[in-house]
Amino acid sequence: MRVAALLAAVLTAGAGGCGVLPELVDRGDDSPAGGFQPGAAGIGDPYFPTYGNGGYDVAGYQLTLRYDPDGERLDGTATITATATTDLSRFNLDLAGLVVDAVTVDDAAAEHSRDGNELVVTPATGLTDGTQFTVVVDYGGRPEPLTSPDLGAGGFHVTADGAIALGQPESASTWFPVNDHPLDKATFDIDITVPDGLAALSVGVPGPTSSTGGWTTWTWSESTPLASYLTTLVIGDYRVERGTHAGRPMVTAVSADLPEGGPAEQAMARTGEIADYLETVFGPYPVDAYGGVVVNDDRIRYALETQSRPVYGDVFFDSGPVTWVVAHELAHQWFGNSVSIRHWRDMWLNEGFATYAEWLWSEHDGAATVDEMFDREYDRIDWASPAGDPGPAGIFSQSVYKRGGLTVHALRLTIGEDAFFRLLRTWTAERRNGNASTEEFVTVAERVSGQPLREFFDAWLYGDTAPAKP
Repeated sequence: MRVAALLAAVLTAGAGGCGVLPELVDRGDDSPAGGFQPGAAGIGDPYFPTYGNGGYDVAGYQLTLRYDPDGERLDGTATITATATTDLSRFNLDLAGLVVDAVTVDDAAAEHSRDGNELVVTPATGLTDGTQFTVVVDYGGRPEPLTSPDLGAGGFHVTADGAIALGQPESASTWFPVNDHPLDKATFDIDITVPDGLAALSVGVPGPTSSTGGWTTWTWSESTPLASYLTTLVIGDYRVERGTHAGRPMVTAVSADLPEGGPAEQAMARTGEIADYLETVFGPYPVDAYGGVVVNDDRIRYALETQSRPVYGDVFFDSGPVTWVVAHELAHQWFGNSVSIRHWRDMWLNEGFATYAEWLWSEHDGAATVDEMFDREYDRIDWASPAGDPGPAGIFSQSVYKRGGLTVHALRLTIGEDAFFRLLRTWTAERRNGNASTEEFVTVAERVSGQPLREFFDAWLYGDTAPAKP
């Protein structure tokens, strides 16, 4: 799809808004009188129309959880604060598999039912447009991952010593009720109780831990709004290091099954250094904590930019304390986490810039230069595969990552050093804590550079032949 065809509606007032379209509402025949309507069972993403839900905007999730590894059972209470964006008779939350015991809306009992992986909530009275409300859901059961034939398994994985909740594009709904789409960013607070001796790791700023009766409660808080897939829960036997960096908490953890002082811990030890370098390129570090978690699980053969504390599969460190993957995931704190995509087809905005961060860090660290990496990937890439519209099955394709990175460097060569680095800092500042599309990035790039760039992006993101190198 050409850039000119990707005109994206501004979904909220202000460039940094992260709410949900008020009109994304199911106008079904069961609508009550008085104009109240049921919220849609999907946010309307072009690739994944059933992901997320319409009719409300979540401000924050507060989770109180208890996980028993012996019974592989999770019990929780989710308190969700939100605002109606239309007159709502009922609304949906994404929740896969787990059993709901009770739901209240503003302290009043609400009817609830299940429709597949949707929790349908009908409050005692309708919620008028603009009304702030609080939903409390008590639930529990044995969580399981969600599996896609194209994208694999994501979500809650039971492990030998605990659990790992992780995945993209959807995973959060396997362990708490959620509006599971990047358009509805929200804050996140979690208390997770586990047997003594186990760690319970998540995103954001760590709070105090407390123990009683053989159980320990770990607390975490993320006050910077985040997309739901950027949450995580890692429970098990981990070596946890706590400290500070640049005035913010730094928490790293490595599976106790991996060698103490080995490559994984050596790589994690450079987290602050790498973040500091990226800050000189992208602008101020956009979240409230630093860190990383290295898991030892054959199912996790990837890394994910979970906010403030990326999770890495141990496979990345089999050959030594490599840091390119750390640079990649930390770059996402700006590109993907702080500035999140509007739709999943915009994925190159996340992965192209994170790939380019690998190249920048490589050059900074004395390895291959950016030009060398660009030339190598230019000769390897499948130019028949578009990065800007990869299709639902292709959002994690090499085209999205590598062709995305090639596009970023070609842009640098086209508009010049000063305009390019000014563009990066302008983009991350103006869109901080919000959502953005490819079309919006093109518009900002043209404004900052003073050059027409539509044909450039058409060729580098959507064309089916190799563009000429700038």
